[in-house]
Amino acid sequence: MGKVKQKGNQPLKHVPLEQDIQNTKIAKSKNRSKIRLRKDEEEQFVDTNLSRKILSAARSQQMELEDDSSNQPKVRFSKNLDTMETDDSDNEIDDSIDTTYYEDIEINEEDERAINNFMSKNPIPCRTLADIITAKITEKQTEIVTQFSDIGSMQLQDLDPRVKQMYEGVRDVLTKYRSGKLPKAFKIIPKLKNWEQILYITDPSVWSAAAMYQATRIFASNLKDNMAQRFYNLVLLPRIRDDLAEYKRLNFHLYEALRKSLFKPGAFMKGILLPLLESGNCSLREAIIIGSVVAKNSIPILHSSAALLKIAEMDYTGANSIFLRIFFDKKYALPYRVVDACVFHFTRFQRDSRELPVLWHQALLTFVQRYKADISTEQKEALLELLKKQSHHTITQEIRRELQHAKCRDVENAISQMDFY
Repeated sequence: MGKVKQKGNQPLKHVPLEQDIQNTKIAKSKNRSKIRLRKDEEEQFVDTNLSRKILSAARSQQMELEDDSSNQPKVRFSKNLDTMETDDSDNEIDDSIDTTYYEDIEINEEDERAINNFMSKNPIPCRTLADIITAKITEKQTEIVTQFSDIGSMQLQDLDPRVKQMYEGVRDVLTKYRSGKLPKAFKIIPKLKNWEQILYITDPSVWSAAAMYQATRIFASNLKDNMAQRFYNLVLLPRIRDDLAEYKRLNFHLYEALRKSLFKPGAFMKGILLPLLESGNCSLREAIIIGSVVAKNSIPILHSSAALLKIAEMDYTGANSIFLRIFFDKKYALPYRVVDACVFHFTRFQRDSRELPVLWHQALLTFVQRYKADISTEQKEALLELLKKQSHHTITQEIRRELQHAKCRDVENAISQMDFY
């Protein structure tokens, strides 16, 4: 067997015991020298001439900034921190922030007047969560008649006073919320069976716009489609319409909430888009802003086709043409059933004596440009007959040219069968 090697400091041979003990207690210094620079030697100072030039350049830039700011209207925050007002005499809302999320919207008075002529005379009132809760409390066990049959009814429960007091405190937080973390009590609301009743205590009508965006994120991620649809229809949509009616523009956080609601496209269509059009009083501004969300974001073809089919079968309003044109521009490979419904949507105006708005002619032109190869020969002839009754001095010529050069689907199918045989 080999010898076991000793670890550590081994005693030297022929060294007295006292010296050996001292050597093990005291560490020996290694033969290396460290070069330490003084702090003042490491620092390098800027030359006085250079520092003078830097200060003069900074002063000149500051003066230019002050001159530019003096020529622009000063911005002050109003009591509602979600909006800003300018010091101009007309006291209009500052639209400079709009460019970060949607383009500046210039509403033509003639187009707006034309769309108002096609609005429903008996619009469907927009229902909110407060309306439904109030009706449920007064009618007790009766079911709430809802717009969609798959929504179901809501059960009210007796709440503990401490729970009610806690969510009243959450309401106070959401009223003043701007950024940061949300209360944990609010995050668990989507997991509760009576989440609508709890949500009613927090009073969504007084939430800040930033709180509405965060709430949309939470509910879109944690609720099923039919429940998310209820949140969109009863909470988000009324808030968006109220904001547009009051300020003539949409708050940035509410616009982002709309985009986030597309996380569940089916709930977005049933909870926001279709109820807005079915109300019969959708304004041109609402259609353009909400339509920009649809245009800029990807939506599955199944949901878009279902929405197109539903819009084509609705009673006509000017806003319908805006959304039809937006969906046509997405260039989906639509089923023939949807294409046929769109053709019927346009051809039913052949006997309409009213002067249709330019938006209707633009939607028809877009449809013909995108789907002229998907229509049948009979539909092509029907559209050409329509142009004799409903015409526009510039757009109709382009529509007729597109139809005349179109190869219909039945002709192409016949040619392909002949080639096969």
